[in-house]
Amino acid sequence: QVQLVESGGGLVQAGGSLKLSCAASTTRTFSLTGMGWFRQAPGKQRESVASITPDGKTSYADSVKGRVTISRDDAKNTVDLQMNNLKPEDTAVYYCKPLTWGYWGQGTQVTVSV
Repeated sequence: QVQLVESGGGLVQAGGSLKLSCAASTTRTFSLTGMGWFRQAPGKQRESVASITPDGKTSYADSVKGRVTISRDDAKNTVDLQMNNLKPEDTAVYYCKPLTWGYWGQGTQVTVSV
């Protein structure tokens, strides 16, 4: 059983920053799974934003590269997403997901105003 709780979303002006956090409650070994952040804007498919492997290697979507940093703390079972220089097109519901487990959190809304 895995429970994922995302937090940190909100309304921010373009150019602003937000830090999203995802806390995992599980009896599984969190440190063994890659973790990803995904987002879904209204009327669009869910897309990958960033991911991090168990050994800390990161990858980013081209649309956010240079503006977003993913990090993890295996001692706390958390994964964060620092987002800077936000743009209106970043508006979406953001979800975290263990890449090898079939669970999703409830998501957190990010809204970027012009």
